[in-house]
Amino acid sequence: MSSAPIPRAGLVLLGLLSLGWGFNWPIMKVVISEIPRLMFRGDCMVLASIGLFGIAWFSGQSLKVPAGRWRQLIALASCNIVGWNIFAIYGVSMLPSGRAAILGYTMPLWSALLSVWFLNEPLTRRRLIGLVLGMSGMALLIGAEFEKLGSAPIGVLLMIIAAIFWAAGLVIYKADPLPMSISALTAWQALLGGIPMALAGHALESVEWGRISFWPMFGFWYNVFIGLLFCYWAWNKLVHMVPAAVSSLGSLIIPVVGVFSGMIFLKEVPRWQDFAALVLVLAAIASVLLPPRRTA
Repeated sequence: MSSAPIPRAGLVLLGLLSLGWGFNWPIMKVVISEIPRLMFRGDCMVLASIGLFGIAWFSGQSLKVPAGRWRQLIALASCNIVGWNIFAIYGVSMLPSGRAAILGYTMPLWSALLSVWFLNEPLTRRRLIGLVLGMSGMALLIGAEFEKLGSAPIGVLLMIIAAIFWAAGLVIYKADPLPMSISALTAWQALLGGIPMALAGHALESVEWGRISFWPMFGFWYNVFIGLLFCYWAWNKLVHMVPAAVSSLGSLIIPVVGVFSGMIFLKEVPRWQDFAALVLVLAAIASVLLPPRRTA
């Protein structure tokens, strides 16, 4: 029996999502050249959460958090928003944007490993192959950082920690899914995680908003409306429009876009280790996410 065709609108959304998040890696480097990092991520997240709440409300979805689930919601926000964003924004400030994108999207590998430990999911041969490939890619990038005279792979380690936080958030959700709409859940996470980042940013950092040049300010609002508001909405919409394998594998395009957009807009020159690591990480994620082939 043939599978149902994928809606054209779903493919369009998948393409826009991949471009929106892929281009955002070099854009973030442009923004943090003039806007402090914590303030940038915190303010963007709070502003985007307002739009996400609006989308959920106009869609007729309940914004109420189920009784007794606030602790889990805070844990999700701590991992998916605070942990991921803080480590990722400091990591991307120390690395070429393409290299940071490759490391950030090792998340499915860490999710597979954490699921084995905490959800008692089996460590299948494909997962093991994916972990070996992914670790090989990360080893290449760490070695590339050590080759630079006097440098240490701090940026690489920060991006790996960010990916682990993102993966931990996924495992927390999978362990006991909250009975909430995805839009409302995302909005609450953005608000709960964005507020402490914004408060810390304004307490520890300072910026004269009137002196920020055009492109960093453009990047700031790009993150609010495209990188966070639109892309989160598009991802949630895709969950209901296309098979899970299609949306998951669509994420493979994002680090590719991140690498080549960094080459185009920031004149970054990837080394052979970056391209080799990209191939290894994409193969690793595909081995983890692709559903097993069904026999007749």
